[in-house]
Amino acid sequence: MGNRLSKIVTRTGDQGETGLGDGSRTGKDSLRIDAIGEVDELNSSLGLLLAESFPEAIDAAAREALIQVQHDLFDLGGELCIPGMEMVKEEQVLRLEQWVADFNEPLAPLKEFILPGGTRAAAHAHLARTICRRAERAVVRLAHAESVADGPRQYLNRLSDLLFVLGRALNHAAGCGDVLWKHERKAKPKQA
Repeated sequence: MGNRLSKIVTRTGDQGETGLGDGSRTGKDSLRIDAIGEVDELNSSLGLLLAESFPEAIDAAAREALIQVQHDLFDLGGELCIPGMEMVKEEQVLRLEQWVADFNEPLAPLKEFILPGGTRAAAHAHLARTICRRAERAVVRLAHAESVADGPRQYLNRLSDLLFVLGRALNHAAGCGDVLWKHERKAKPKQA
């Protein structure tokens, strides 16, 4: 890749514009830059998740998957950064589907809604899932205004599924179980 990042402070964005990968410039508040930023935040949240301790039974598989996802998200961000480019491939989406099936296999079927929580690692997985959904919405908004291939939307949709299942799997492997939503909880008496 060479020395592409040898100069960090360029001042080229001081007027509210930024450069895209094709050399064009766009506003920092454009839909494209918003989508790129959401994907960047998602990738950072995965870095935070990876900084957590995982139960030994799931550690290697979860880390391998998440590190691959971080690389895939760079591809996805690159695709968004270069209008007309297609970098997210069907096999990347299919790999996510396989991981969802693998991590979901030992889990009990869901009969209730669950709350984000349990272990710290599971809570971080659920937080990453919500950021992923926001990134997906940003890419969908962009696709309504400009041409965007199907790959990024499909990838983010499957990734949110993976992060949901991974949150459950992390809790399961830690012996914690799901945090169930109690839809019939009783109101607490008011204090006098």
